[in-house]
Amino acid sequence: MQIESAPMGVYQTNCYIVRSGGKELIVDPGVGATAWVLERVKNPVAILNTHGHFDHVWSNAELKEALGVPIYCPEGDTFMLEKDPFGQGTPPSRADVAVSPDEKVEIGGIACTFLHFPGHTPGCSAIALADEAGNEVWFSGDFLFKGSIGRVDFPYSDPEAMRQSLQKALAYPKNPTLLPGHGPRTTLEAEKRVIPYWLSAIG
Repeated sequence: MQIESAPMGVYQTNCYIVRSGGKELIVDPGVGATAWVLERVKNPVAILNTHGHFDHVWSNAELKEALGVPIYCPEGDTFMLEKDPFGQGTPPSRADVAVSPDEKVEIGGIACTFLHFPGHTPGCSAIALADEAGNEVWFSGDFLFKGSIGRVDFPYSDPEAMRQSLQKALAYPKNPTLLPGHGPRTTLEAEKRVIPYWLSAIG
């Protein structure tokens, strides 16, 4: 499995291309992601959204039209793709597959699990994949960053749900590499050292 990334738009939202078995997944195509993606993909099979915020889904519609691939989005956030709830002028898109919490899906022979960690948004998820050696990688979206967590003061955010999600992450038995929606990569083990602070900060 090979992973390529680039920060997109004013919010420097990481867009990822995952290559495995001759197929490609596009994760969180944000503002201005289309040209970058089209230059790099040869056999794309899907667009995956970790959650529905505009800076992660902006190029959904444009890429779907160009590539003819389905969009997978956590079911709790599909309304954000369609309704532009923050009034950002986000080009509307529609999830072809509304993924249930913690559901495992196979896309072009690539197994993905949408681990549900609500709080930042209702459907906020970390998309988990494993490489050829069995090492787990999470595309953690805006749930966990290096040293930080997703904000819980937006419309549709839920601080108590975030508390429960952080507890769920603390109990996770493996140590995946985390590829977040913003900023550099980290590991779950590293973030477990700071999660207690954020649990206290949420109150």
